[in-house]
Amino acid sequence: MRIGIDLGGTKIEGVVLDAQGRECARLRVATPREDYWATVEAVVRLVADLEHDTGVMASVGVGIPGTISPATGLVKNANSVWLIGHPLAQDLEARLNRPVRLANDADCFTISEATDGSGAGAQLVFGVILGTGVGGGICWKGAPLGGPNAITGEWGHNPLPWPEEGERPGPSCYCGLSGCIETFLSGPGLSRDHEAATGQTLSPPELQALAHTGHNQAEATLKRYEHRLARSLAMVINLLDPDVIVLGGGLSNLDRLYRHVPELWAQWIFSDRVDTKLVPPKHGDSSGVRGAAWLWPSAS
Repeated sequence: MRIGIDLGGTKIEGVVLDAQGRECARLRVATPREDYWATVEAVVRLVADLEHDTGVMASVGVGIPGTISPATGLVKNANSVWLIGHPLAQDLEARLNRPVRLANDADCFTISEATDGSGAGAQLVFGVILGTGVGGGICWKGAPLGGPNAITGEWGHNPLPWPEEGERPGPSCYCGLSGCIETFLSGPGLSRDHEAATGQTLSPPELQALAHTGHNQAEATLKRYEHRLARSLAMVINLLDPDVIVLGGGLSNLDRLYRHVPELWAQWIFSDRVDTKLVPPKHGDSSGVRGAAWLWPSAS
């Protein structure tokens, strides 16, 4: 059995998978925001409750909204800022009395979709998170790729490519720079762009619903978004040439993206044709927590 934990900014979700990837139990609790030790204890209790429900002790993998610094062993780059600077892996291992594997939540999403999701069977899968932030992960033959800085796939903190008039220098990003892809393609970035153009504050689902009715301003906002997403993914395709790109996060529910973005991206891709597939996630919102469980490739 494998336990996967998705440690998010507002909720912590846990799932138990058997050796075939079948779900045996699932629980969710609120994240104790701004309190590191309360967050650790919430994860420990969730693991205990899942093991009580299934009657077995399992391996534990945890997806976090950041990563572990190879240099220090401490959490870095987390938008759940109360985790930053803490030895989360060591603290969880001490409390759970077993090894624990941690990975970035976008990596977990990609592992899930490359293992038994929309990218299953593909050699190179790029997984994209389009949500509160913008992240990414890369899997080669089902295994995650990593590097010496633990930032593989962080396309969201590169500048928006081929910027157009009005896109320079771009919005300020929490990372300290301006014009990052994340500031344009995140959910808040999409809403902010519409508000700047119209004065209206609307969520992405509201924008899609309005565009379906023929609302010109909502349609224009979504077209700007699709153009920016196409440029940004074209950059990824030029670098990685993935077989499949799987979208995740709340904005992956904008079904028009899968039609419109591939119609646009060829103009920036250095190839005579583009065979990369852009697909929705098979496991939806469950991919992150499932991928955390799959951090242990063989059950223990």
